[in-house]
Amino acid sequence: MVDTVSPKPTACLALADGTVFYGHGFGATGRCVAELCFNTAMTGYQEIMTDPSYAGQIVTFTFPHIGNTGVTPEDDETADPVAAGMVVKWDPTLASNWRTTEELKSWLTRTGRIAIGGIDTRRLTRAIRQQGAPHVALEHNPDGIFDVEALVAQARGWPGLEGMDLAKDVTCAQSYRWDEMRWAWPDGYTRQEDPKHKVVAIDYGAKRNILRCLASAGCDVTVLPATATSEEVLAHQPDGVFLSNGPGDPAATGSYAVPMIKDILDQTDLPVFGICLGHQMLALALGAKTIKMNHGHHGANHPVKESGTGKVEITSMNHGFAVDAQSLPDGVEETHISLFDGSNCGIRMKDRPVYSVQHHPEASPGPQDSFYLFERFAEAMAARKA
Repeated sequence: MVDTVSPKPTACLALADGTVFYGHGFGATGRCVAELCFNTAMTGYQEIMTDPSYAGQIVTFTFPHIGNTGVTPEDDETADPVAAGMVVKWDPTLASNWRTTEELKSWLTRTGRIAIGGIDTRRLTRAIRQQGAPHVALEHNPDGIFDVEALVAQARGWPGLEGMDLAKDVTCAQSYRWDEMRWAWPDGYTRQEDPKHKVVAIDYGAKRNILRCLASAGCDVTVLPATATSEEVLAHQPDGVFLSNGPGDPAATGSYAVPMIKDILDQTDLPVFGICLGHQMLALALGAKTIKMNHGHHGANHPVKESGTGKVEITSMNHGFAVDAQSLPDGVEETHISLFDGSNCGIRMKDRPVYSVQHHPEASPGPQDSFYLFERFAEAMAARKA
């Protein structure tokens, strides 16, 4: 049964253009300021909230049933939620799932994340589509007292994601090893005990499921911080280098990431594989450009076409910036495109095993349409050693 909406609002969402939405607050109390995006996925709200790529963003969920499966630590993509806040149509109901260990509301309260329910998310989503991802201020106050002018002013004063390097905020503090593989019935998560390839993964905000996919593909994974140098990477004598997903403006993160990637490409013939922000970092290192999108791609039903085979994959996406396909230099070709808007979703060097994709093959909405990308990376490392 859906919670009824009380007449008194306890949360307020203010857009920079002065539009104000009132609703029911849940989770933590307080105020946050961020970019507002919408996500069309019908499942995976916990994975979305804990995806480091959502740093600096409040997520509007277009699917109304958010919270009905509760939360479980097994589904965290990182230790705590990273998205700044949550907007939903209906207040979360009590969880009903055998894996549940905690209710969504208490989880958000415990981890300091603000949420608002009772919002017309269709209207809000239309506004985002038409006007672009707005800057917003979200406040949860059980007393129902809001300084709307101050909220709007804060939203207008927020600098936005362009020019913002957020990878440094979500990357690991020090290097670590990873050997946990993908979840499988009935054993759950198991360990990779017979790895074939040594991989250094650069953490710009890496999701745990990406690291699990690398381990499942036969990789012994060492994760390094986003600011790692080429010397630090090569000191591990890897068979391949992986560039992870992450938040923020790729041009800002590229100020330190691009020189490292260029050094790897210039000094070695190592296979390189990137996802999401890692895809954008590789593109910048190869001489291409990135652009800010109107409202980005956020969802689990995005069709992507692989140019070489014509195969269409159903993918998960989460990005507000994209590689400008028109800027790709000679020797680099486009491998994947979005069938929603034709934007770039993949590149590769024509003469080397260096490639990347914009979508998230580890999220498995297809459910395994794109796992071949991890296997291709493993095959490239095997071929090089052979």
